[in-house]
Amino acid sequence: MRSIRLLVLRLARENPSWGYRRIHGELLVLNVKVAASTVWEILKDAGIDPAPERTSSTWADFLRSQVDALLACDFFETVTLSGTRLYGFAVIEHASRRIRILGATAHPTAVWVTQAARNLVMDLQDAGCRTRFLIRDRDGKFPALFDTILNDAAIQVVLSGIRVPRMNAIMERWVQTCRRELLDRTLIWNHRHLLHALREFEEHYNSHRPHQGIANARPLQPPPTPAAKTRQIDHLDIRRRDRLGGILHEYEHAA
Repeated sequence: MRSIRLLVLRLARENPSWGYRRIHGELLVLNVKVAASTVWEILKDAGIDPAPERTSSTWADFLRSQVDALLACDFFETVTLSGTRLYGFAVIEHASRRIRILGATAHPTAVWVTQAARNLVMDLQDAGCRTRFLIRDRDGKFPALFDTILNDAAIQVVLSGIRVPRMNAIMERWVQTCRRELLDRTLIWNHRHLLHALREFEEHYNSHRPHQGIANARPLQPPPTPAAKTRQIDHLDIRRRDRLGGILHEYEHAA
């Protein structure tokens, strides 16, 4: 029994993420037959958590616990009528879903991306945003100086896993929304036209569009007061406002 105890403790110390069931399975592979409850007792007596996976912090736990201090960023692409490929760069706040489109360029050089980082830091400081983390992928467009500028502003850069887009799901979802509601429905003439369209979409997204992830609220507008009286609902006068020639629609009460 002493040899089994030593083996259990060795497996636990060499593999701190293993729970007692994982260790029990490894013992069976080694043809060491012992009850799972025995493995639990050995670990418990030695002061080792028999189920460390229950106390470890998951990625979802991290996102929930730091939601008020989280930003995420990503590049997105579009092609103009002349065939020029342009790259947009945007940042989103996890808590409010506020989007910041930092610009677009045909050549996302290290200098351009670094300047975008400086502009972001200044914007966050002006807005009094208490950001602690920024999630980004491992795209080669990000130079080392990008992370340095953010770190100097007390913002830690968190890299998502390789080919794990779900680690940056909120930002990826915004890119899909931007494509579906704007870029896939618009013929982009040139760089200037793209910037104009993105600015209009940014204002629409932040000030008017409801977001299911935050109970259909809007990032920069308080929830409207619901119509409490039936008479008010029966005599609604709703007007439509078009943006970008009718690509985007906004509805509001007539003045």
